[in-house]
Amino acid sequence: MTAERLNPPELAPPAGFSHAVVATGSRVVFLAGQTALDAAGEVVGETLPLQFERALVNLLTALRAADGTPADLARVTVYATDVAAYRHHAPELGRIWRRLAGRDYPAMAVVEVVRLWDERAMIELDGFAVLP
Repeated sequence: MTAERLNPPELAPPAGFSHAVVATGSRVVFLAGQTALDAAGEVVGETLPLQFERALVNLLTALRAADGTPADLARVTVYATDVAAYRHHAPELGRIWRRLAGRDYPAMAVVEVVRLWDERAMIELDGFAVLP
């Protein structure tokens, strides 16, 4: 995939995301929502950062199964049960993202939801990638 990340100067400077991603490739991979489930189907992690890390690992695992890499992510949506807590932990979440996925940020949105499918889950990530 080739990805052009666009951050127009007329918009506020992005932190941890890109305003637009123009992706060119031949395969689109749609990634299902991933929470902090372990291989046995149990939610793990008692804190938002721990759950974020596990959900991101799960999302990247699904992407790798399709022969994708974090740089192939064009869009990620974060569903959080508490956006204030997400904002509070944003610096730590950013460090987790950079450690696992690098600095090629996809277009992103964070949406607060009442609850997720797994009642103990605090966060869910989904997205799509464009592969060469």
